Amino acid sequence: MLARSRRSLRRPVAAALVSGALLATWTAAPLPATAQASSAVTASPPAVASALDPALLRTTLDGVHDAGMYGILSSVRDGAERWAGASGVADVRTGRPVTPGMQHRIGSVSKAFTSVALMQQVQRGRLDLDAPIGRYLPALVPGERGRTVTTRMLLNHTSGIGEYFIAAFPSFLEGSTASLDDNRFTTFRPEQLVRLGLAQPPTGAPGELWSYSNTNYVIAGLLLEKLTGTGAEDYITREVIDRAGLRHTYFPRTPFITGPHAKMYEAMYGLIDPPRDYSVYNMSWAYTAGAIVSTMDDLNAFYRALLGGRLVGAAQLAEMQRTVPVTDGQGNLLMHYGLGIYAQDLPCGRFWGHDGSVLGAGTVTLSSPDARRQSSIAINLMKYQSLDENGKVQPHAIDFAMGRHLLAALCGAPADALKGAPAVTLFPTANLTPALR
Repeated sequence: MLARSRRSLRRPVAAALVSGALLATWTAAPLPATAQASSAVTASPPAVASALDPALLRTTLDGVHDAGMYGILSSVRDGAERWAGASGVADVRTGRPVTPGMQHRIGSVSKAFTSVALMQQVQRGRLDLDAPIGRYLPALVPGERGRTVTTRMLLNHTSGIGEYFIAAFPSFLEGSTASLDDNRFTTFRPEQLVRLGLAQPPTGAPGELWSYSNTNYVIAGLLLEKLTGTGAEDYITREVIDRAGLRHTYFPRTPFITGPHAKMYEAMYGLIDPPRDYSVYNMSWAYTAGAIVSTMDDLNAFYRALLGGRLVGAAQLAEMQRTVPVTDGQGNLLMHYGLGIYAQDLPCGRFWGHDGSVLGAGTVTLSSPDARRQSSIAINLMKYQSLDENGKVQPHAIDFAMGRHLLAALCGAPADALKGAPAVTLFPTANLTPALR
């Protein structure tokens, strides 16, 4: 799988981590002056095909496995019509196949659940999105930050608060993955993660820059506990997961996934060779930023409930869809980030959702504004790409194959149109952190 030795890989990986190319402290260009006040962009309804094409979906899904992905799960909906498929293996040693209903660690897709829970507090008058966070958590976020950072800034990643990951997993600074194995069964307290994040250099003044930081969503979870008087995971389970009718979605209480699932293999751009299974892991390090387990059908159901107004009111959903632009280092627009959800514009229209990645597990979920057309996919091999000498991720054939499947799922694109289709940015936060997006 790898063309270079681990020793030769350590320099670009370490350089990427230090420079921020693989960190959640990576920052985009300064926000336009009107970005914080802009409302959700109104897009035309997606110009998708009127029905699903099972043969095309199967062909493009198998194409992802053929390109090198171990296993991929997919759930696609068009109104009442549904297609689900899987391709590849759940276990590379035994050849056990993946199946469509398997449970999966969804990483930062969890952020949408946390954001919904806080927007419920806004709807009930318990939380002012634009009040300083120090009003609610003075001891947790003290001083000038407590007086200037707002909940909105936490939820749309413009707070300027740094990422805790490298402090919790320090071997990455040396281009080593040893911390991943050392902490497999470690329990991190959310307050500990916040302290680590607050100790990092600010990524900008509050409201100045978009800078992805999981610390924001750990603070959000602790804020939820303060406002509701109950554990954040318990509240989200009762008022978001259960209300949406999700039957296979939960915060894991142990390092183990309770239902049928694939092994989850992490390559870390060649540093781990062969890729190692991290499906058994204590997810306390991700907390309300990314610990949830779900299925692809459940994720589609969650977004139908959210976009259909069953989880928050119309005014609160509109706030979630107020976005700031996110660009890469070359100024290319990656997405429009709202409050725990983002918008991506595809050839057939605008779609709302999020991507997620924890060790060995990747997830992408996107829905049309009316939630009629939906696609959720999960993969069980992460950071399979290579890095150049500057630590920049190089596209892999898998990326192009997943883009073709996404276009087939959401746009109903004909087979001949997909042959030359460019790589779709399936993981727009892919270069922001080495293990959680």
